[in-house]
Amino acid sequence: MKKSLFSLLLVVVLLLSTFGIAAAVTDGEPDGEGHPYVGLLIFDVDGSPAWRCSGTLISPTVVLTAGHCTDGATGGRIWFESDVQNIQPKTYPFAGPTTVEFSNIFTHPDFGSGSFVLHDLGLVTLSQPIVMDEYGTLPTAGQLDALKTKRGVKDVTFTSVGYGLQKSFPDATAWKESALKIRMVAYPHLLQINVPGYTGDFSMLLSNNAATGGTCFGDSGGPNFLGKSTVVAAVTSFGINSNCAGTGGVFRLDKQPLLDMINDYVASH
Repeated sequence: MKKSLFSLLLVVVLLLSTFGIAAAVTDGEPDGEGHPYVGLLIFDVDGSPAWRCSGTLISPTVVLTAGHCTDGATGGRIWFESDVQNIQPKTYPFAGPTTVEFSNIFTHPDFGSGSFVLHDLGLVTLSQPIVMDEYGTLPTAGQLDALKTKRGVKDVTFTSVGYGLQKSFPDATAWKESALKIRMVAYPHLLQINVPGYTGDFSMLLSNNAATGGTCFGDSGGPNFLGKSTVVAAVTSFGINSNCAGTGGVFRLDKQPLLDMINDYVASH
């Protein structure tokens, strides 16, 4: 999301918790066609582009993203090109072979209750189906709880994919930022899960450094796949600071009420 929007929300959210919205993959590498079902979403408000996020196609017509991406949006569209930056024409709405408009936008009904990180789920229906060989898949209920005993291992734990900033800097040096609309991938490790009063059972903290890469503005809603599978363990949700450094927070999807909500939505769209 826009850095100015991040700054505003951070002030509000700090009154509720220690979290601030995350919005691109940092210290990562171009994804190419590694995850063609991950797309760049630009959300509109009253017909004008307002912010960008990332998301995962989990059926031919339904995209999984974050609630803070869908909240307040009135429309938008998605691209699945790995390099949206070089699509012609350059002015919005720039067209590509897989550009599709939204026909419906859904935000978790409890999103507005308390801190946004507690119910950070959004879904988008596309106006036409996108047929692919495979799609992102959902975890099973409680699947991530088993990772508690694996915290700190050196093996790759997650694969984060998104179209956000590649580098973020404080406002005074924001001119140094890199915000190419290119699908990037990084491989962060699990840092915290099931910590009472902090991550709780609703989120996890993943590494965000030069060694493993991480997420930043514009990656919000993007997938954090379990290992190198197609299982979307969590969507990118929040950051600890405006420089996208240290850690990144992700919203877990392995809770039965969430899985029921998503599956019901897919079945009805």
